[in-house]
Amino acid sequence: MATDPDTPEPLVRADGVDLRIGRTQILSHVDMTVGRGEIVTLVGPNGAGKSSLVRVILGLLKPSGGEVWRQPGLRVGYLPQTLSIDPVLPITVRRLLALAGPGAADKTQAVLAEVGAEELADRPLQELSGGEFQRVMLGRALLRNPDLLVLDEPLRGIDLGGQLALYDLIGRLRRSRGIGVLMVSHDLHIVMAATDRVICLNQHVCCSGAPEAVSRSPEYAALFGPAAARRLAVYAHQHDHAHDLHGHVVENSKAAGGRA
Repeated sequence: MATDPDTPEPLVRADGVDLRIGRTQILSHVDMTVGRGEIVTLVGPNGAGKSSLVRVILGLLKPSGGEVWRQPGLRVGYLPQTLSIDPVLPITVRRLLALAGPGAADKTQAVLAEVGAEELADRPLQELSGGEFQRVMLGRALLRNPDLLVLDEPLRGIDLGGQLALYDLIGRLRRSRGIGVLMVSHDLHIVMAATDRVICLNQHVCCSGAPEAVSRSPEYAALFGPAAARRLAVYAHQHDHAHDLHGHVVENSKAAGGRA
């Protein structure tokens, strides 16, 4: 595949990926890349194959056809769609992060500070809100010092203020660390303002490109309906502020480093 000189350095690339499980076609001839320093978001209806594509990209599923290329030595931080914590097993945030691997305990306080969750270090996981838990899990993914951050439905179970706060944080991490970010989301109207490139998936790539272009695509409107496209246009804007752990406005765009 030819490389566009204006495209960010690729971290991972899928070329013509097919995935079939039994008689069911999950993915059909999917092409995609994630470059260093960009945020790419997969959107699509339930059953579109978004999480399956993520697992293929991560090497957790073997494609039936096509191939996946990963930059040699690529380090990946992964935030899965769900993580069940036994409510009868008390464990603190600090202990969870310390279990992430060798040397993790020494980095715990630093990554918690980076994600704005240092105050949560000694809290039991069972007491965290949805937004707090996702920040902790994001910190856990950062312990690997990743080149690529993969987030599968990171906004699940979080209210609107917490969603905006988490997107602000992801944007700041992308800028400060220079990492690539691959997200899966159903929250179309918010995600469009927080991503560089959108890939609309429904077993195959229906459309892809900048958020504003995708929102005007006939393929997008056919998949989600004209009302969804109109709603996207409202939310595809530049943020002039950032949000704290609880979704409150805390600083302007210059202090925050610009767009999330």
